[in-house]
Amino acid sequence: MALARTLERVDTDLAAGRLPVARQRLRGLVSSYPQDREVRRRLAEVYRLFGEPAEAGRWAYLEEDSDPRETAAFEERHPDPVRRMRAIGWRGQESAAHSPFAEARLASLRTAAEKRLGRSVDWDTLAAAGPEGSAVTENTPAEALGFVGCLVLVVAAAAIWVNGLVDLFD
Repeated sequence: MALARTLERVDTDLAAGRLPVARQRLRGLVSSYPQDREVRRRLAEVYRLFGEPAEAGRWAYLEEDSDPRETAAFEERHPDPVRRMRAIGWRGQESAAHSPFAEARLASLRTAAEKRLGRSVDWDTLAAAGPEGSAVTENTPAEALGFVGCLVLVVAAAAIWVNGLVDLFD
């Protein structure tokens, strides 16, 4: 029932021109219902309205009639099969796709990821484990810069505290 009610809200948002809200609702639904291909299709449509072919390709990746240019844009953005597998956000068995095309595409992607990692993987555990079973993080430059900024703030605060402590005993 929550799915149907949220999809109604998405329709209302789209009719009112609230594309960012509709996109956010659909992203939440994909997270909650990763095997619902209709939700994925609807999210791809919203990304088309935003003019984002790579994201449209991401969410239409399991559809036989997906736009090849969008699929290529998605694959170009995520050339590594492990990253692409994570980006798809699928959970559970490939057979839950209920489409020979989607099942084959999921299996092909998982096989490519297994070849890349040198071990078997499944859709539910890939996000947490890296090549040697360790956590994998792919930090962006912005994340690295944020970390450095926080580190500088901590060092500056410690220096001020030490300076105050020294002044207190002088």
